[in-house]
Amino acid sequence: MSDGAGRTGVSDPTARLVQRMLVERGVVRLASIALVVLVIFSLASGNFFSIINFQSMGFQVAEIGLLSLAIALTMLTGGIDLSIVSIANIAAIVTAQLFMSAGSGTASGSSSVVMTVGFIAVGVAAGTACGALNGLLITRLRITPILATLGTLQLLNGVAIVWTGGRAIYGMPESFLNIGTGFVAGVPAPVVVLLLAAVGTAVFVNRTGMGLRIKLVGANPTAARYSGLNNDRVLMRTYLMSAFLSSLAGILIAARSASANADYGASYVLLAIVIVVLGGVNPMGGSGTVTGVVLSAFVLQMVASGFNMVGFNSFLYQIAQGVILIGVLGLSTITQRYDLRSALRMRSGRDVDGAPSEQLPAALGPPVPPREREHEQ
Repeated sequence: MSDGAGRTGVSDPTARLVQRMLVERGVVRLASIALVVLVIFSLASGNFFSIINFQSMGFQVAEIGLLSLAIALTMLTGGIDLSIVSIANIAAIVTAQLFMSAGSGTASGSSSVVMTVGFIAVGVAAGTACGALNGLLITRLRITPILATLGTLQLLNGVAIVWTGGRAIYGMPESFLNIGTGFVAGVPAPVVVLLLAAVGTAVFVNRTGMGLRIKLVGANPTAARYSGLNNDRVLMRTYLMSAFLSSLAGILIAARSASANADYGASYVLLAIVIVVLGGVNPMGGSGTVTGVVLSAFVLQMVASGFNMVGFNSFLYQIAQGVILIGVLGLSTITQRYDLRSALRMRSGRDVDGAPSEQLPAALGPPVPPREREHEQ
């Protein structure tokens, strides 16, 4: 099929398939790595390829997967949120404290379910409010995101330690603990939560106007501002969404460990950053996929479980993280030298995703008059 200029259009099935593979080549690469890891550790340990092991990995990967999604959202704007673990612990502590204060550790029946839903809502709201603090520091005081969230990390850690006295909080009912240790049709409940959150995040990023604005702000904040976007509003909503996902991770952490404390998961921040970059999110902002982030989390969890089964220590796992990250980034750099996407774009006269480039301004809405634009900023 040809367009008016006589060029072959993207309706050619072969061209579209190649284009799609190039757009999602990071995901294809991760899937290939996952397959290699699965084969290697299945051969090295007879217990690796088993339902029990996969279920065990599911219970562990969900919390770091949610934290990685939180980091990914902020990284799409060209920023970062180092306070994700502190926010998760605040949400967990608030929820656990409510259960303990209500003496609901042995509660059962409908009253237990009502308390579980209500206390989780309060805990998630408390954690999300911490995201509002990050947003205000970044948008109002103009503090660089890495420094602003580093400050709130320390602040929230201090608040949590003073609140709990450095002690863990126990006393959650079975209805709450089932969220972290139960199953849904044979699938670990935390995995179900992670997948639902991932689908919601993907829809938010790829199918909503706010998701488009997040990527535009990350790609070029100055151009986004002159296009009529309110960058501060975009950043505020992004850090609220990041805190919301972090709070969900905190709920899963408390439910799985049957406790909440101030210093849980101190190493999760660096691991989440590795997962996000490995998943294909550009650290400078503007591009990335939720699928890549989730798949990256599962790949690293398989490596961790495999190392544990064959008797390797945790230090070797840290080395493996670095090797995988450097290898994937190096391969990405090499493949980018052969810009096949440009050749296809010249052939089709369209962008790689099949949408004419002229449609991008239309997605932002009608142009904003200069006076209204200045007022909005």
